[in-house]
Amino acid sequence: MEALITPPIAWAVADLAQPGQSESGDRSVVLSTAEGGLVAVVDGLGHGAEAANAAEVAVRALERGAHRPIVQLFRDCHSSLIGTRGAVISAAAFNAHDETMTWLGVGDVEGRLLRAPTSASPRTESLLLRGGVVGVHLPTLVSEVVPIHQGDMLIFATDGVRSDFLDAPLPQLEPKALADHVLQHSGTQTDDALVLVVRYLGPA
Repeated sequence: MEALITPPIAWAVADLAQPGQSESGDRSVVLSTAEGGLVAVVDGLGHGAEAANAAEVAVRALERGAHRPIVQLFRDCHSSLIGTRGAVISAAAFNAHDETMTWLGVGDVEGRLLRAPTSASPRTESLLLRGGVVGVHLPTLVSEVVPIHQGDMLIFATDGVRSDFLDAPLPQLEPKALADHVLQHSGTQTDDALVLVVRYLGPA
């Protein structure tokens, strides 16, 4: 599926449950906010129903608190997830007013920002992941704010996708085609896998 929030992002998801499992513990969240939008990928620990349950608890907490600062949002998720298996989460909040993105990751959901070809910034930037599990052990949370430009692409990928997916240049594709490409070429097929691709469209 591909969807559009105006402003400021277009997005798409590609996902696959682990072979032999009826449901995936990986979830994505894309929400419109007053500033622009909140996107996140959640990976419930383990597999099957308990992992899916933990992921759903995290998704509901993200939906309730989408308007909150991202560090506080992770604390809210942690409180909600206590008593579950826990989850690893990466999230980004887009602000179309000052054209920034604030991102934060706990665990191993990889985050990459692919700069638009016209951008003077480095080709890619990586999310600094904090070790821990939301709901079990929450590390010291420090978010990072980066400038964002029209055409920049954010990719979040769970550990069912090999982290070397950016070692080779990625093709210039629309979000859905790019998400499918990453999953097809770098999915491990031994774990739940999810790829979320978000393109920043610029202010209205």
